[in-house]
Amino acid sequence: MPTTPRANSELVAVAWLASAAGISPGQVATTVPADPRLWAANGFVQVSPVVGGSPNVDNALRKPVLQIETWAATPDSGKPPWGKAASLFELLMAATYDDALMQRTLTLPAGYPQARVLTALFLTEPRRTPADESSYARFTADLALHWISL
Repeated sequence: MPTTPRANSELVAVAWLASAAGISPGQVATTVPADPRLWAANGFVQVSPVVGGSPNVDNALRKPVLQIETWAATPDSGKPPWGKAASLFELLMAATYDDALMQRTLTLPAGYPQARVLTALFLTEPRRTPADESSYARFTADLALHWISL
């Protein structure tokens, strides 16, 4: 008997972050595209693996903490565009204060059930991650999501 795929925290985080004002769906994923020319114009948001949190003991509420990274690049420049990466992160920070993005049903990829993010908050300030050999600018912070699968 085929099994129905189950929603997971990374899928929910990608869908929720892609719904933030100023962010396009193709701008958020778990892997940064190898060719920076594909995302250099607007930057890129990477959802890294879960770094903490715990599921609820009494019901299906999930409470992961995920590492979120914003990336910016200026191909052929060699100078990291720190301002662009920081501004992209500020769009994500603002989304955590947008009541319209809470308690809203998210559509996950085909075959997965829908999910609802109840709350989202950053637990850390975005921090600059320097010394990248490719001269990319990158900021990192930890995002706590409270979500349920529908």
